Amino acid sequence: MTTWTIVAAVALGLTTGVLSGVFGVGGGILFVPTLVALGLGQVEAGATSLLAIVPTAAVGTWRQRAHGNLRLRTALVIGAVSVVGAELGVQIAIRLDEALLRRGFGILLLLVAVQLAIRGLRRPALP
Repeated sequence: MTTWTIVAAVALGLTTGVLSGVFGVGGGILFVPTLVALGLGQVEAGATSLLAIVPTAAVGTWRQRAHGNLRLRTALVIGAVSVVGAELGVQIAIRLDEALLRRGFGILLLLVAVQLAIRGLRRPALP
């Protein structure tokens, strides 16, 4: 790793940790595009992101649990089913063309952003 890559990785980790704690967003939304911009392939960025998310998710979950914000049963059901989905997703990702995978991820991010923006405009903020 170059010095620039280490600095970028530290900045990415800190930024993602803060945003994950504040918004509850998965690190992949931030990790993957940044890692691709740093030169990793889409599949490599996804795999690297998956491992990098583990400590972020663990700390965020632990702290949110302490504040009574965790719905454990719901999280366990989603997590258990996601294991199967992750295996299927990996098998698909390693077979897809890199450019197609990158475009698909970009479209997914745009759809999520539009949905969040629309919901934010429709719902008044809670006091």
